[in-house]
Amino acid sequence: MPITANDPKRKTWLDTPADTDFPIQNIPFGVFLTRDDVITIGTRIGDYAIDLGALHQLGYFEGIPLTDDIFLQDTLNDFISDGKKTWRLVRNRIADIFDSENSKLRDHEEHRQTVLFTLDEIEMQMPVQVGDYTDFYSSKEHATNVGTMFRDPENALLPNWLHIPVGYHGRSSSIIPSGIPVHRPQGQTKPKDSDKPVFGPSKRVDFELEMAFITTDANVLGEPIPIEEAEDYIFGMVMFNDWSARDMQTWEYVPLGPFLAKNFASSISPWIVTLDALDPFRTESPKPEIEPLPYLKSSGKKSFDIHLEVSLQPENGEENLLAQSNFKYMYWNMSQQLAHHTVNGCPVNSGDMMASGTISGPTPDSYGSMLELSWKGEKPIKLKDGSERKFIEDNDTVIMRGFCNGKDRRIGFGEVRTKLLPVFQPKKK
Repeated sequence: MPITANDPKRKTWLDTPADTDFPIQNIPFGVFLTRDDVITIGTRIGDYAIDLGALHQLGYFEGIPLTDDIFLQDTLNDFISDGKKTWRLVRNRIADIFDSENSKLRDHEEHRQTVLFTLDEIEMQMPVQVGDYTDFYSSKEHATNVGTMFRDPENALLPNWLHIPVGYHGRSSSIIPSGIPVHRPQGQTKPKDSDKPVFGPSKRVDFELEMAFITTDANVLGEPIPIEEAEDYIFGMVMFNDWSARDMQTWEYVPLGPFLAKNFASSISPWIVTLDALDPFRTESPKPEIEPLPYLKSSGKKSFDIHLEVSLQPENGEENLLAQSNFKYMYWNMSQQLAHHTVNGCPVNSGDMMASGTISGPTPDSYGSMLELSWKGEKPIKLKDGSERKFIEDNDTVIMRGFCNGKDRRIGFGEVRTKLLPVFQPKKK
C-alpha cells in the first residue's frame, strides 16, 4: 500500500508556518486533553491539534475498519495494536481530509469547530501506556567516550560491544511527557576521599540525548522477530531525555548496571512521528567494524537523518545551545535492536518503548550528555549569562529538539522540555 500522505507536493487548507515541524506530510499521533476536559487521540498539522475521535464519529474514516471507540481512549495502545496497514490507511486519510483540494471538512464550519484546536486549548498527555521500557547503549562515540573516561582509553569499548546491541531494562513508571518537572534524586554515592558511601542529593544530574521507538504487538513467548521484519512492528519515534545521576551510577552499577541513577525520570516528546513519515529521510548506518552474526545482519537504509540538538535554559535566562548531533550516528539500528531483543523469545507488546542510548557524534560539540560535554566536570561549559555548568543545576530547564530537513519539507518531533527542581520536600501535615 503506497504512502500517499508523504506526497511532497501536497498542501493543506490549514494555515501553517513555513518552518513548522508538523507539515501535512508529518501527521504524528498523540493524546491530549481538550478545552472541554475530554481526553482524546489526535494528530497535529502546523499549530493545530486535530481530534481524531471527533473526526471518526463524524464519519470521516468511513471505509477503514476501525472500532467505534478506537480514538476515544486515553492511550494509543489499541490503535497501535491494529498494525501497520491500519496506521497507513488512517494517516493517508488524514492527509486527504486536510488537503487543500478537499472541501468536505474545510467548508463545514460546525465540523471544523468540533475537531480543530489551537495549541493553547490543549494539554498533551503520555501518548502510550508503556508496559516495558528498554534502554540501549548503541552510540559508538558515546560508549568510547565513557570507556575512555572510566576505563582504559586503549580498550574503551568492552569486548561485547561490537557484537551485540547492549541494553538494559528500565522503569516505565517514571517516563513522563514534556513539560512535567523532575526532582533532583537522592541516593548513595561514594566520595573519592571516603571508604564508605554517603546518602544525599545527587551532585551530578545529567541529561542524555536519545530517541525512542514504540512497538506494536510483535510476537509470542519464544518467537524471535527476524531482522528483515522488525520495522513492521515499529509504530514511530519520540525524542527521549533519559535523565541520569552520574555520581549515584558510579557507585551502584557494579555488577548489575544502573538502578536508582536511571529510574527516577525519563522525559519524552508527546507526538509520535511514524516511520512512514520518516521514510524519505532514510540513510545508511555506520559500516560495521566486525561482521555481525547472521540474525543481526541488516540490509538497505535502516537509519534516519534526524538532526538533534539540546539546549539549557537557566531560570529566567536565555537558552544556550549545548550540542548538535544526529540519529544517523547510531552504530546499531532499530531493526538490529528489536531483532536482538527478541532473539531469545522475549515477547514485545503494544506501547513498549525502546530508547537508543545517548547519541553522541564524532566531535565535542556533538556529544549527547553533560558528562561528555564537560568531560566529567573537568571542562566547565560557560553560558551566555557568564555562569558555568559541569552538570545540571536546580531550576535549569533542558530542551531537546529533533527534525529532518529535506529540500521540499521538514519533518520534526517538536521538543521535550523539562525543568529540574530541587529534592522533593514532602508537605508538612
